Amino acid sequence: MSEELKRINKYLSEVGYCSRREADKLIDAGRVTINGNLPEMGTKIATGDVVCVDGNEIKNTKESFVYLAFNKPVGIVCTTDTSVEKDNIIDYINYPKRIFPIGRLDKPSEGLILLTDDGDIVNKILRASNNHEKEYIVTVDKPISQTFIERMAGGIYLEDLKKTTNKCKVEKLSTYEFKIILTQGLNRQIRRMCAYLNYEVQTLKRVRIMNIKLDTPIGEYRELTKEEFAELNKLISTSTKVFKPKTDRRFGISSERPQQNDKRQPKRRKR
Repeated sequence: MSEELKRINKYLSEVGYCSRREADKLIDAGRVTINGNLPEMGTKIATGDVVCVDGNEIKNTKESFVYLAFNKPVGIVCTTDTSVEKDNIIDYINYPKRIFPIGRLDKPSEGLILLTDDGDIVNKILRASNNHEKEYIVTVDKPISQTFIERMAGGIYLEDLKKTTNKCKVEKLSTYEFKIILTQGLNRQIRRMCAYLNYEVQTLKRVRIMNIKLDTPIGEYRELTKEEFAELNKLISTSTKVFKPKTDRRFGISSERPQQNDKRQPKRRKR
């Protein structure tokens, strides 16, 4: 019986070194070697192969995974590249084991972000096709109208991203504050949606990811409880961790596929 080979990015993810996406970046940058040789993207390894990052051997010495809920302050950047960004989340938390964030919150935003050394769980949580909820409280610079709520909930075409946001749940909380629940994670999505409707975000806080709620002071973290992790596992049990595009029947294209060549424009009335 032949030995089952494993992709190098999956190996780095499973041993808790980084996520698969980060592993691909390391490989592309020529920082990973297998038995002293630079691998190509997608190269597979076998038992006994020596995998190194920046010359340091990466071994599978894991005993158990770490799962943290962190209340990110404004000004902290969700990156593991500590050499580039001094205000990075890894140095700020200073956790004794190597961990990385699941997804991100942009620098001006605050609130809940999960961190782990379990690379296998990342895409299961993040993929939009898995429809996992993330909840935010947002304040804007002028009074919120009913039209604003309806437009935000119905989906907005973001010209610079060439994508229309998925329908979502939006609720007005006060004159300048609303709650929004997304299953997507487009770059600066809420800020872009508000800007399209001529609103400027003043504060943005994530208060929930799936069943995990924000309940720690700003700048502090805690481990997930056994009950939280059990429920999280139940929610992601049918989730895919690989790319699985859905076809948008209106246009015959994938709803998640990068659409750099998508020339669609918002509909215009015929004259």
